[in-house]
Amino acid sequence: MLAACGSGGGGSTSTASAGGGTATTGGGTPTPTVAGCTLRERQDWVAAQVREWYLFPETLPASLDPTPYASVDTFLDALTATARAQRKDRYFTYLTSIKDENAYYASGSSAGFGWRLALDSGARLYVTESFEGAPALAAGVDRGAEILAIGTSASDLKTVSSLYNAGGSVLSDALGPNTAGTARTFQLRDAGGTRIVTVTKSDFTLTPVSSRYGAQIISDAGQRYGYVNLRTFIDTADPALRAAFAQFRAAGVTNIIVDLRYNGGGLVRVAELMSNLLGANRATSEVMSYTTFRSEKSSQNETTFFAPQPQSVAPTRVAFIGTGSTASASEFVINAFIPYLRANAGLIGTNTYGKPVGQIALDRAACDDRLRVIAFALQNASRQGAYYDGLATTVEATCRAADDLGYPMGDPREASTRSALDYLQGKSCTRITASAAATSDTGGSAMTQAAATTASMAVTRQALLPSGPGMTPAQREVPGLF
Repeated sequence: MLAACGSGGGGSTSTASAGGGTATTGGGTPTPTVAGCTLRERQDWVAAQVREWYLFPETLPASLDPTPYASVDTFLDALTATARAQRKDRYFTYLTSIKDENAYYASGSSAGFGWRLALDSGARLYVTESFEGAPALAAGVDRGAEILAIGTSASDLKTVSSLYNAGGSVLSDALGPNTAGTARTFQLRDAGGTRIVTVTKSDFTLTPVSSRYGAQIISDAGQRYGYVNLRTFIDTADPALRAAFAQFRAAGVTNIIVDLRYNGGGLVRVAELMSNLLGANRATSEVMSYTTFRSEKSSQNETTFFAPQPQSVAPTRVAFIGTGSTASASEFVINAFIPYLRANAGLIGTNTYGKPVGQIALDRAACDDRLRVIAFALQNASRQGAYYDGLATTVEATCRAADDLGYPMGDPREASTRSALDYLQGKSCTRITASAAATSDTGGSAMTQAAATTASMAVTRQALLPSGPGMTPAQREVPGLF
């Protein structure tokens, strides 16, 4: 199973692996010690798979004794350390839970408050998005709210600044474990003023296309524009994407905004669907992507051609909204259209993350172990790939814009949406700089702790990420999810 999420593409990729910590599965459940599942047996299995499939075999140590490593995760990180130092594998190779990952990709299954959180350069913590059907939105907390303090009750609130200044993972740990029933009390400030609210984590299903603003037709300056915001590339996005593009097609809309600003990736097959929905005027002989494995595995190489769908539109122009949290499958879609639309495919916002590689899934079912290993590289029809520092220098047209928390995404007053509309209308703009979207990685997901810059101009924001192997599959693909 191939993937292109915060990790890579081909069928189902995910972001980055957790660095360090005890040997736990993606959901934080200890792997049972059964026959074949001792620490050493799992480490040996991981090493054998990596040596057989890893896209960068020349970077692997000639030999590495697993004995000093207290977990599979730390051993795996040591195996891939050279490729990580070369920015080729920024924790994209990792171990997770088969059960948890299957549940997320199939239905968006998750547990938490149901919001995304991001820190700005002044260590102020904001809600960048709240999800329908989850506790945070039910408690009236939505995009733009600033979290001032966190506690287990109103009597022990600790300010965000004090938690941040404590260093390490203290701030993310203050939000509690990813289990239903965990409650936290927050002091927050939003348009309604400053208040204290208690929110309890619960199981919820993440909706990949928001029912509030995820798909709409925007009227602006006497014209109509299609707008679709995809949160994550999971299977349940299929019907939602088809419905959105059917709406655009019926309305005769050919100028499209594709908002991927927080989308860390997911399944390649869903990325291919989105590309096909944008490809009504693409021939079935035209290449969407090339998937290339290491030379010993070249029999696995694949060329994917466009396959227009009944709901597909033929875009005149497409504005892709991206940030440093835009990775993997999201970058796959943007890159696919560069050879065909050229300057009519614009990147709006900031530079993307930079993940032109993808993972395959290798399972050891008895241990609930799924190894996501970087095994292939991705290129578009013009053989453009290797965008490890983001797509800003690959996309011909780019426009700098801020991620404006003062308005909903898809609102013409919101800065990135406004800039996307201006680009579609042919107005001039300031190009996005070519600097890397992520400058350092210290463990966690593809959007690791020091990565995931999500705004430009006056404000820089980073997705808040949990540390260690307790990161869930949903948190790998949805940067900032708690």
